Amino acid sequence: MPSAPRTEPADAVPSQVTAPSLPADLREAAAQRVRPRLHRRAAARVHHVATHPRTRTAGLLAVRHGMYTAAGARVLAKRAWESRTTSRHQRMIRTAEELGQHEVAAEWEQRAAQFRASRHQRRMDLLHAPLRLAKALLWSLAIGTGSLLLTGVILAIAQKQGRDLLLPLFFAIVIVRDLVMIAAVVFGIGVYLAPVLVLLSFWRAGQQGGTVPRWVLPERERTVETITPSIVVMAMRDLGISQLRKQIQAMDDGAAQMLGPITLAGCGVEVDVLLPSGVSTEEIQARRRKLAENLGRHEHEVFITIPTAARTVRLWIADSGALDEPVGPSPLVVDAEMTADYINGRAPWGPDLRGDLVALSLYQRHLLCTGLSNQGKTASMRALALWLALDPTVEFRIGDLKGIGDWRMFAGLATVLIEGPTDEHVALVTEMLEEGVAEMERRLLAPDGTKFQPLILVVDEAQVAFMCPEEDELKRPYGGTKKTSRFFRAARKLHNQGRAVDVLLWEGTQDPTDQNLPKLVREGAHIRASLVVGTESQARMALGDKAIDGGAEPHKLRQGIDKGVVVVAGDGVKLEPGQASITVRTHYVDKEQAYEIAERAKARRSGVTTKSSVEPVAQVDSLQDIADLIGDRPRVPTREMLQRLVEHNRAEYGDWTFQDLTQFLKDAGCEPHKSSGIPVVDRQKVLDALANRALEEADDYDE
Repeated sequence: MPSAPRTEPADAVPSQVTAPSLPADLREAAAQRVRPRLHRRAAARVHHVATHPRTRTAGLLAVRHGMYTAAGARVLAKRAWESRTTSRHQRMIRTAEELGQHEVAAEWEQRAAQFRASRHQRRMDLLHAPLRLAKALLWSLAIGTGSLLLTGVILAIAQKQGRDLLLPLFFAIVIVRDLVMIAAVVFGIGVYLAPVLVLLSFWRAGQQGGTVPRWVLPERERTVETITPSIVVMAMRDLGISQLRKQIQAMDDGAAQMLGPITLAGCGVEVDVLLPSGVSTEEIQARRRKLAENLGRHEHEVFITIPTAARTVRLWIADSGALDEPVGPSPLVVDAEMTADYINGRAPWGPDLRGDLVALSLYQRHLLCTGLSNQGKTASMRALALWLALDPTVEFRIGDLKGIGDWRMFAGLATVLIEGPTDEHVALVTEMLEEGVAEMERRLLAPDGTKFQPLILVVDEAQVAFMCPEEDELKRPYGGTKKTSRFFRAARKLHNQGRAVDVLLWEGTQDPTDQNLPKLVREGAHIRASLVVGTESQARMALGDKAIDGGAEPHKLRQGIDKGVVVVAGDGVKLEPGQASITVRTHYVDKEQAYEIAERAKARRSGVTTKSSVEPVAQVDSLQDIADLIGDRPRVPTREMLQRLVEHNRAEYGDWTFQDLTQFLKDAGCEPHKSSGIPVVDRQKVLDALANRALEEADDYDE
């Protein structure tokens, strides 16, 4: 019978399990799928380890101490070199000569000569040293051996033993042998310890010298609050100016001779730095941001100015975050009893960087205030006007070409208040300035000694007027920079002679350019103030080249953050000797406070009626004047015509030039031509231009 199949219990474990085998191509495909996952996991682990804070800390630690060691080796090598050469003497001689200390230079020259003589003598002594050393060794050996034998003789006689004669000599030989063994052991250890000790000495010298970049220092040492001489020197050294770095490293006193005393100045400190030869102040100014970061500050917390001393920069370094704290209230708001004096008083405007209150003298001074939009320009100007309004003798005429009510509190205080941004408002403001010019001319013709009440003409957003394309009935533009521009001409006349009779022009303008703030107008202001502007070229237009070259940097102010911070140059503000500008954090007087101050000013006056326009001043028709002065002559030389115009109306044509007259005639359509090589004005052309203008006026009337 066939045997039955063998069965095993259910819980029995088979003795061997054979796994099914895969084909080779499937095994390779599975391996290819697994391998990228392994690579990604490995890369993720490596990235995690590499970017871990502990790895970064360990890396900085290794880099820092490695830099300490390298810097220490350089310091010790330099010291060794200087101890063997006259490089130190030569450096001190050059420094003394640069400072003009010729006696000190001569003294160091003598020391260098003595050093060279001593060094020569030492080298000559080294030539005879081997012979002297040999003689000294022979004499020492002879004396030593004789002494030991004499000691042995005495010992043998005392002990009555002949063998004791050589006992001291044997004892000395044993001592020498032991010393040699000890020296061999110490030398073997020293071979391994010497490099460690040398590296340790390098590291110590580098750490004490403080010659590593700030970025590798521990966090607690990088955020330094207190400004010390060593911090200033290190910041100057690390500016990236090779000549400055070499000179600082060459100074024996740690470059302390460069620094003046560090003094407290408001919410920061101030220090003068004398630059070494070959380093200009412009190079330091160009690296303001890097210098600030080296000092542990933001760029806006470090200001660089140029004092009177040659080759010197003055650093003002703010306490961290101090400039972001709000400025206190204006004295105009705090002191309800405050009064103003146009002649002898000073308007409180705000603290400077030192924390001292800056007060402006507005007596007989034209004012220009510029800056980007919404940075506090109007509020800054208005604060000065509100103070001056507390003097009841001062008259205000205001043209607000923004027209949103920033000057509306002067209603009932100013005799003229024009508000609006349109061309019609520009025409009204221009007529206000021309009436101011007429008042100025009346005062100039008054008898000597006549007293006049101050008249302040304020034009806010003056760029609207300069950019206005509108023309009057005589085809003369209100805006622009030509001689026929009414606004431009009125501003220039006020700048030329208004100060003498207390007729002053205050202008506020945005984003200064040659188009919206002509050069002749901006240079006529005695006080020039700038809030933040976009570029250095605009800063130069606002304050002038002298202020910018002297360290003024309104283009470095922070837009939207440094609101109300103005850089002031020119007359009327007290400046340190050699200082070209001052930075003021102006008090902010809001509209509600401005209305309260205006009410106090109105209470000091007997009542003022505010008008929204002035009676237009009769305009001079230059084309008609030329037609009248040319008479019956068919043509008149252009230069003769200019002379006739000046004699006819010096107030109107006194500042005209030959080019101005030529341009006017060209614009009017009667351009001069040459006759016998001489430019002449043609009578018929002038009459035709008058006729054409009359026709255009008639057409405009019909429309």
